[in-house]
Amino acid sequence: MSTKTQWQAVCKVEDLIADSGIAVWTPAGPVAIFHLPHQTPALFAVGHFDPFSNANVIARGITGDLGGEPVVASPIYKQHFSLRSGVCLEDDSVQIPTYPVLLDGDTVMLEVPVESRSEAVA
Repeated sequence: MSTKTQWQAVCKVEDLIADSGIAVWTPAGPVAIFHLPHQTPALFAVGHFDPFSNANVIARGITGDLGGEPVVASPIYKQHFSLRSGVCLEDDSVQIPTYPVLLDGDTVMLEVPVESRSEAVA
């Protein structure tokens, strides 16, 4: 079964802070958007929920580069998550979701799963 998705406008480019993250709300839950202007691509989107601390804090993490991999370090216990794959570098059995993200003019768009009407009723 394939998951239906939609592109959703989540913020404007002026809402982003270089080399940092912001949290946005989507139908998939809270998502952390990161703007790394010296990377290609420059925008990344991952789940905002930190599975180690059980808190929505990932957008507050510190961004960096470990061996060429763009990462965010959780602000609580400092695990590093790949901004490309969502995999935790210290424990590859743990992963946070990633989302396609793009810039449409000055609007940041995320591709997020949507609940179908039949799933909502069930």
